[in-house]
Amino acid sequence: MSTYTPPFSSGPTAPAARLAEAEPTSLPKDSAMIIVMRHEASAKEIAEVVARVESRGFRVNISRGEERTIIGVIGDERPVDGTQFEVMDGVEKTVPILKPFKLASREMHPLDSLIPLDGMKVGGNRIAVIAGPCSVESREQILESAFAVKEAGAVALRGGAFKPRSSPYSFQGMGEKGLELLAEAREATGLPIVTEAMSPEQVGLVARYADVIQIGARNMQNYALLNTVGESGRTVLLKRGLSSTIEELLMSAEYILAQGNSRVILCERGIRTFEKYTRNTTDINAIPVIKQLSHLPVILDPSHGTGKWEYVTAVARAGIAAGADGLIVEVHPHPADAMSDGAQSLRPEKFAQLVVEVQRIAQAVGRS
Repeated sequence: MSTYTPPFSSGPTAPAARLAEAEPTSLPKDSAMIIVMRHEASAKEIAEVVARVESRGFRVNISRGEERTIIGVIGDERPVDGTQFEVMDGVEKTVPILKPFKLASREMHPLDSLIPLDGMKVGGNRIAVIAGPCSVESREQILESAFAVKEAGAVALRGGAFKPRSSPYSFQGMGEKGLELLAEAREATGLPIVTEAMSPEQVGLVARYADVIQIGARNMQNYALLNTVGESGRTVLLKRGLSSTIEELLMSAEYILAQGNSRVILCERGIRTFEKYTRNTTDINAIPVIKQLSHLPVILDPSHGTGKWEYVTAVARAGIAAGADGLIVEVHPHPADAMSDGAQSLRPEKFAQLVVEVQRIAQAVGRS
């Protein structure tokens, strides 16, 4: 595994064996390719290839490994002809990236990304468990929740200050006062904060308080918001839309990455299907599929995936067994009194048991 290389900069790479063979080609619109340098390529030869790529108006992502240097070429609406680079000294071959998502793809970045989160890295061997109430409701509620989830083993505190609700008459969150209470909880417990921004105008405010900006399912394709959080440089937790495909999720991540923000964590939170016994249908399939397609870490939200607290722990276990890099779980000290999502919120003691069971699953699959 490796730490994620920000787009258009240098960093580690994977062995050449991970690269697919392909004939030189002109790339179609919005496409990209990688230039594989020879093992013995000199620094001067690499620099000359980079200079030529940049002189054509394309962007560069360099990955340097022990055996190979790989130069990623990010195209625009103009086609990129790989043959113009294959004739250069030190170049072994060019490989087109035909998927619509480029920066999020395994081809561009073959190794798993590791996203820093307060001393640990999401995407590494350790499972990251984020927990807390759906909404910040009061000082007492958020502090009680924060201490409870930390004691149980959570590495970050979730809580909504701004809440996108289906009904305009439902509780919409405490706004900036909620952000201030989250900051107080962080000061008291040391847990980093994960909270949602709902519009581009909110990003600056949320970024002043939050360690991770969440993009909720209803905003997954809010492209103005995606561009703004990309520009913010803050770590982004991007949730899959209610009826969105895996490719659409990765394309939304591409918006953030294209702004130069490499700190993106994906979240599978269940999709809308015909089934009525649960709030959503948890797409466990999505976890290994995303892990194969993309280097970005992916976590699971079993709370929204089920909508019923009774099923949360079982689905959380399944997610970790399937390869999820973490969980985001709703926990409330008094679910019956919760102002939102009480039916899917675990009591602190139930959450503590979930962590114990998840630890056992993680150990069984060689993680911690």
